[in-house]
Amino acid sequence: MLLINYKHQIYKLMERTFMEKFKPVDLIIIIGVIIALIVGFFTFKNFRQTAAKQIEATSKISFQVYIRGVTLTGNQIPLKADDKTFISIRNVPYSDLDILDVKADRKKIVLPILNSKKVMVVEDPSQANVYDLVVTLSDTAKITKDGAVVGGNKIKMGLPITLEGKDYKFNGTVSDLKIMPVTDDDKFHGSLETNDNV
Repeated sequence: MLLINYKHQIYKLMERTFMEKFKPVDLIIIIGVIIALIVGFFTFKNFRQTAAKQIEATSKISFQVYIRGVTLTGNQIPLKADDKTFISIRNVPYSDLDILDVKADRKKIVLPILNSKKVMVVEDPSQANVYDLVVTLSDTAKITKDGAVVGGNKIKMGLPITLEGKDYKFNGTVSDLKIMPVTDDDKFHGSLETNDNV
């Protein structure tokens, strides 16, 4: 009985000194290191893909930016097809992109036709200088499983984009996205070796 009591006291003493040495912060750090080692192991063994390995291809894309309620009192729209515009994605400056197309439409209102259940859409005379713009841009993007990536951002509908030129700065959102297929000409030019000695 004395031996059992003595072992019990030794066990309690060891448990007390162990708990005094290790604090909850120490346990959190140990758990964090173990999790980091597990993630590193699975990344090394290719169970988890890194961002560089998710890129499937590089392709040309075209996307439309919808700009609502732009007030223009001049004679012409500052954005023109075949020009360049500087874009910022989520307020982060990116690059100059080619403008493929610009469509401008005055603000419209819906009016009922008298003695009929039909309606007609006419330009709103109270907002004569207010336009909605649709600007089509093109760029080269990295294509991943989640979509096209431009400037480190996934280009998806609803993404806020700012278009800026020397005399304008418009805020809009992506309203359409098309990934252009690789044409035979692109494949041919890509297969040419430019370092051949002639």
